[in-house]
Amino acid sequence: MRVERSERVVTITLCRPERLNVQSPRMWTELVRVRRELPGTVRIAVLRAEGRAFSAGLDRALASPSSDEGFGGLAQLSRADATERIALWQQAFDWTSAPDLVSIAAVQGHAVGGGMQLALGADIRILAADARLSMPEPALGIVPDLGGTKRLVDLVGYSRAVEICLTGRRVGADEALGMGLASRVVAADRLDAAVAETVDALLAIDRNAAAETKALLQAASRHTQAEQQAAERDAQYRRLRDLAGFDE
Repeated sequence: MRVERSERVVTITLCRPERLNVQSPRMWTELVRVRRELPGTVRIAVLRAEGRAFSAGLDRALASPSSDEGFGGLAQLSRADATERIALWQQAFDWTSAPDLVSIAAVQGHAVGGGMQLALGADIRILAADARLSMPEPALGIVPDLGGTKRLVDLVGYSRAVEICLTGRRVGADEALGMGLASRVVAADRLDAAVAETVDALLAIDRNAAAETKALLQAASRHTQAEQQAAERDAQYRRLRDLAGFDE
């Protein structure tokens, strides 16, 4: 994993193309550290990968119970210790919760299991036309546990989420766009340019207005219409006070 940071943008690149960018718990721990240590000036996080695949998910070698670092070894721990460790890993896939940070996943080729869940953890997903997303964990006898189940249901609805997870099938880029999994689909050779264009467009927006708007959008699904309108009124008042130069 390579991390490149400017004042306002951090780019995190999975760089094991020869292994289709398989993931490991060590990588997840490092992702958590990177996210926690981002300075307040950073407005955009880009999640991308080298090679022909975004990520083939968890390295299967680490699913073995005999692996010291591995996922399979969780069964040997107490329930409290195992779930605490998974809770830490889940934080690596949360790139949406901070209102003042907008995240973009640039997905090419296969995004399988943890790869799909990493993409789901971003605010915006830009897919290359050759992208294929799947969540095959149940077919392997386990469950998706990196935050992807709720995110998937929120994006595509319960029925589609059940069908995707319990068949393990691959969802192509155009289908992903149609069902709301993708924000945009571009030709594979246009992926980097499309991400750069999106970053520029996001940076052109006033940071405080963007953060207030993202917070409104995040809350919308759990609010009634009346509650959401009240939240909009409060947010707008804060923005107008700020623009007028009044202190809160």
